Amino acid sequence: MHGLQSLLIVGGAVLPLLLELIPTLALGLAIGMRWPLLPGALAQPLVRFGIPLSVAALLLRSGLNRDFLQAGALALLLIAALMLLLQRWPRLLPSGVLQLGAVTGNTTYFGIPVALALLPPQALGAAIAYDLAGTLLSWTLGPRLVAAAGQGRRSFRRDLGQSPATHGFLLAFVLQLTPWQAPLAALLWWPARLVLLLALLLVGMRLGVMLNQGEIQPGFNWRPLAPALLFKMVLLPLLFAILGRLLALPAGVADALVLQAAAPTAISVLLMAEAEGEGVNAAAGLVLLSTAMALITVPLWWWLLS
Repeated sequence: MHGLQSLLIVGGAVLPLLLELIPTLALGLAIGMRWPLLPGALAQPLVRFGIPLSVAALLLRSGLNRDFLQAGALALLLIAALMLLLQRWPRLLPSGVLQLGAVTGNTTYFGIPVALALLPPQALGAAIAYDLAGTLLSWTLGPRLVAAAGQGRRSFRRDLGQSPATHGFLLAFVLQLTPWQAPLAALLWWPARLVLLLALLLVGMRLGVMLNQGEIQPGFNWRPLAPALLFKMVLLPLLFAILGRLLALPAGVADALVLQAAAPTAISVLLMAEAEGEGVNAAAGLVLLSTAMALITVPLWWWLLS
């Protein structure tokens, strides 16, 4: 009886998530295939204004506290260690694109909406801390993994400085020092949710553009991507789950780290591959397949956590 009650509780949490993810991604996919220029027009105001406000609202609601710092430090150390390890022993994942795709997640546009749907407000700070750590590492060690050594520093400074997570963190830090923290958090809560829905829509639109422009060819060989997909969707969340238990992290923090680790491969991996002209099809395949898999694996991880 207790097991049935637990299953019903988890199902009640996951069903609204899927009803949010699947139609939004599908609609974005259709829009991106029909109007391939629209994602570029939507992305600029969303990244510049919407996502920072949304991240700031979530941080104001959850608070910049010890859990935030602990989650960010753990994510930073583990992801950096895995990046360096995969580069040093490339037998399993022989290309830099596969190595980067295996550890870099689409946390801003996919993982944070998932955390918002499944986690209590006080755990959202840990999810954002993971996102900040991932952004930092993807634009420092990432170009090195895809052999873009000549533009690594320029990309890091530009993209970390323009990261919506970075802007949202700085805005939340400033607003938290004012006497209006609580009313601002309440005022921005529902706009923050709307912005994250638009972020999910943008993910679907980008996938639609990829398919429309032939970045995924019909005869493309998917088998070489299997180890990277296994690492990203199964092993990486498992490592964070084990560490959460070993370090006795608070339940909300541990769950946030696992769900962010379970996010699909970041679109930034494809952008780096396109800039270098190396492994573009592999990067596009990772983004597309991992996003489709996440619709199944993320609810499964939530079920296991629960």
